[in-house]
Amino acid sequence: MKKEFSTSWISSNQPRKQRKYLANAPLHIKHKFLSSNLSKELRKKHGKRNLPLRKGDDVLVMRGSSRKKKAKISEINLRKGFVYLEGIQRTKKDGAKVNVPFHPSSLQIQGLNLDDKKRIFLPQKKEETSQISEDKKTKKKESQENK
Repeated sequence: MKKEFSTSWISSNQPRKQRKYLANAPLHIKHKFLSSNLSKELRKKHGKRNLPLRKGDDVLVMRGSSRKKKAKISEINLRKGFVYLEGIQRTKKDGAKVNVPFHPSSLQIQGLNLDDKKRIFLPQKKEETSQISEDKKTKKKESQENK
């Protein structure tokens, strides 16, 4: 694998190349790596299994010592690939409180932050495009039958 990030690189069985791909990816691609599963209700409602995390989303911790705690996302670190939650902190030896980093795979989205208009229509876009493609297919069939 080259030193620069390659969008055409597909995959490799070698862990060092996988780590390098994750480390050298640009931020707009790293944002997709920070995706988390949706709850069952949100899956039915939006027709998607997972979505990239955003600040303000309500999540449920699924793994670790903080499991079964619900919290809101306060910060997302794209460079390190971690998410920080409100109210879940660890006390250091000197008494200072520090936010605990969570990996997105150990979280489940319970509520979406729908402040961004594009994010609201994101799951619906898939339905719209599928309807458009179905319309095109029916038109093709009709035109072939007419010939």
